[in-house]
Amino acid sequence: MEELFVILTGTSLIIFTLMVAPIWLILHYRSKKQLSQGLSETEVHTLQDLAAKEEQMSERIKTLEAILDAEAPNWRERA
Repeated sequence: MEELFVILTGTSLIIFTLMVAPIWLILHYRSKKQLSQGLSETEVHTLQDLAAKEEQMSERIKTLEAILDAEAPNWRERA
């Protein structure tokens, strides 16, 4: 029984060393490289679009809150 355990442990270690570890290292350093390069043009454009939409949403929320404050002054307490 102990021999089987030793064989399985050794086999697992060999499989990990030959297959899993290299893939793991490649993916790790690829992600490090992408982080060091910064944002791509499409990512910057997407981020700018999201920031513009956030400003629009913020203005809409302020407008809606002003309307609710005028029509139902206690609406904040109910929520």
